Amino acid sequence: MTSLSWLDTNNLWFPDPSQALEDPDGLVAAGGDLSPERILAAYRKGIFPWFNPGDPILWWSPNPRTVIFPEQLHLSKSLSKTLRKGIYRVTFDHCFEAVMRACAAPRSYADGTWISEEIIAGYCALHKRGFAHSVEVWQNNELVGGLYGIALGRVFFGESMFSRADNASKVGFAHLVRQLRHWDFQLIDCQVANDHLFSLGAIEIPREEFQQILINFTQEPAVYSLPWSSLTIEPWA
Repeated sequence: MTSLSWLDTNNLWFPDPSQALEDPDGLVAAGGDLSPERILAAYRKGIFPWFNPGDPILWWSPNPRTVIFPEQLHLSKSLSKTLRKGIYRVTFDHCFEAVMRACAAPRSYADGTWISEEIIAGYCALHKRGFAHSVEVWQNNELVGGLYGIALGRVFFGESMFSRADNASKVGFAHLVRQLRHWDFQLIDCQVANDHLFSLGAIEIPREEFQQILINFTQEPAVYSLPWSSLTIEPWA
């Protein structure tokens, strides 16, 4: 029987994701910290932190894994129409922390959030180092949608998104995927399944296949040289 591994702050060791618990599904380890070095070490192994405020840091690697291959992005008729109308303005990395806090805000369908102050501090530190990125969606200079995640090599690890207007987060995601395809990114990690992701073209793949993709592509050098914040977001054709 597999037992839960406890991490300390003296090294960046993680157990092999194949040793994850089956109940709860994908739980790999507990403890450690949210330093940039530890978070990056975890992501390179397909492990991510997810825990309730006040609880120990929990690290997960679910099986199967929910992903989107950039070339398989699905755009509904309504989303395609919204994109072509250009009613929203999209930027990258203009207000990373604001996007995180919007993702952490209360939702009508949930009582709380896992995006604690500890999580925000950890990912903002990664943003300052150029690993974590945000997409902002604006309407009349108001932030109405967005998402954030981590880019390693040619894999983007999506974390969370929010929307305060129709299709706003999906518009931001579509623009992100278009840019990632331009940069030849191979995969977008979505972690766990939901209907929202499936509507965008997400599928589930075995953990072993996901791990191999990480081995092949997270160590690739970045193919972009300019800061994401300086990118010109072209209108949707």
